[in-house]
Amino acid sequence: MKTTPVLENHDAPLILLGGTLCNERLWLPVIEPLNVSHFCSVSLDGADSAETLANQLLEILPPRFCLAGFSLGAIVALQMVALAPERIAGLALLSVNPLSCPQDSVAGRRTAVREAASLGITRWLTENLWPRYVAPHRLDDAALHRTIVQMAEECGIETFAWQTEVAISRKDHRASLASFTAPTLILNGAHDVICTPSHHQAVAEAVPHARWITLPESGHFLPLESPHHVAIAMRNWIQESKA
Repeated sequence: MKTTPVLENHDAPLILLGGTLCNERLWLPVIEPLNVSHFCSVSLDGADSAETLANQLLEILPPRFCLAGFSLGAIVALQMVALAPERIAGLALLSVNPLSCPQDSVAGRRTAVREAASLGITRWLTENLWPRYVAPHRLDDAALHRTIVQMAEECGIETFAWQTEVAISRKDHRASLASFTAPTLILNGAHDVICTPSHHQAVAEAVPHARWITLPESGHFLPLESPHHVAIAMRNWIQESKA
């Protein structure tokens, strides 16, 4: 697990959990307009389950914090809610799928890791994930593509393998959300075919007080596709969490 900490002794700092093949580059476009000085960006690796990652984080994080998770990071965030809801001052879930992994997709996920190792992660991602990662009008965005493949190369195949096992072994924690009372933000992209509107609807139904915002110009990679709109939504959520 890799972190980029700027925590000091601040009360309820912002903890940012990245997704599969993501590192701190995911959040950089959001941090500047968000204008927060006390945060920690976490790249998830080194464990094969959300529960293990969640427990590792809970051991090192401050007693109270605001928690934002993107994609795989949202899965780990939901696990943290299940384990220690009292420590989370606010929860933001971006591009989230709260459901357990379908068993008929397990073999394909593990095959994908082997193919990425064989082809090279940039080629494999470009051919298989890039068309599903971003909104259709961003498919020719060379800078966006470059950032996403750079993160993937920096993470590497071993991390991809770990993260795949986390995704495969994830559990449905919607029951834990039913009693979670802290301010909750749900963000999704209208063009996201990976974590679909129905996935976000499932979370919204589990947390009746949550604020759910759909970004009309985004696909899956909200923090990179629409950083300004993500920052506005998160800034309001942080203010509410610290009220």
